[in-house]
Amino acid sequence: MQQMFNVGKIVNTHGIRGELKILTTTDFLEDRFAKGSELLIVPADGKAPVPVTVETARFQKNMVIVKFKEYHNINDVEKYKGTLLKVSAERLGELEENEFYFHEVIGMEVVTEDGTELGVVKEILTPGANDVWVVQMPKGKELLLPYIEDVILDVNVREKQVTVRLMEGLL
Repeated sequence: MQQMFNVGKIVNTHGIRGELKILTTTDFLEDRFAKGSELLIVPADGKAPVPVTVETARFQKNMVIVKFKEYHNINDVEKYKGTLLKVSAERLGELEENEFYFHEVIGMEVVTEDGTELGVVKEILTPGANDVWVVQMPKGKELLLPYIEDVILDVNVREKQVTVRLMEGLL
């Protein structure tokens, strides 16, 4: 079975021509929702993923309104409300140096610049101005780290380690 990664969740239909409202979970909006981009609708019932091709997409607040080439009216897409939209691993694309995907960061060990172990990246939140990395600390407490240069000093994908500087008030 191929490896797939989330790009969003289909939350509703939009209009009567088969458009869908998608709550995105990707940093690569322009790439993932470009005309001709191939994605997979993953049904919640465990059935086989449905391949789709982006025909049009427009960005609206924190949503993307997408029309897939394969569907032309609301009755065709109604059944996909609440399902996940994914991309297959081979369609992820190459990144520039010092760039990484969220799935590569989740599970990484987090250490301070002096080598003190803090915990493991549990999830990445995208609330607005900057991402927030949630670190699960050993005694169950969570540490929230803003993804800014002053805090996240180095992300070493190969070593699976993030080096951080704890600014006053973070711990």
